[in-house]
Amino acid sequence: MSETGADDRAVGVPDAFQRLWTPHRMVYIGGENKPADDSAEQCPFCLGGESDDEAALVVHRGEHAFVVLNLYPYSPGHLLVCPYRHVSDWTEVTDAERDETSRLTQTAMRTVRRVSAPHGFNLGMNQGAVAGAGIAAHLHAHVVPRWAGDANFLPVVGRTKAVPQLLGDTWRLLRSAWGDIDPRPGRGDDPSPDAT
Repeated sequence: MSETGADDRAVGVPDAFQRLWTPHRMVYIGGENKPADDSAEQCPFCLGGESDDEAALVVHRGEHAFVVLNLYPYSPGHLLVCPYRHVSDWTEVTDAERDETSRLTQTAMRTVRRVSAPHGFNLGMNQGAVAGAGIAAHLHAHVVPRWAGDANFLPVVGRTKAVPQLLGDTWRLLRSAWGDIDPRPGRGDDPSPDAT
């Protein structure tokens, strides 16, 4: 027995299993970073929208919306596009918020393509906690890059997602490439197969 009373005799003993330790996920699983209520004062997107970009993982700031790395990404480069205003429903955004959120989503895709050449994307918004929104009180669009073969047995068998790049490294790559992307269709550096 260890000092904590736990039986740790098997720790470090070779066996047939490979282990991927992801203790940082316990913060998310335990809800430690979840806001105490739905107010703007508790909202991580409202707080992140006002703080230091690198510390808050903000990749780009627009006039009505900003782009931030997901703190618990499904894959490297998983971005969230959020209006600054604390609004929960897509039908409640202003025309300016809607238009800029859409433009930033396009630029996010172009930037991620340039930085890491994914084979595709999942795009979407989860409206309400029952629909899967982790932070339901503040609207955010997901931009999730995907690669052929990136979904393996770990999420199914081990309830673990392997993310092979640190958030700080991803932030630096995307932040430095963001300004080189022209948001107009057919312009800028867009290495997607359908780019002309």
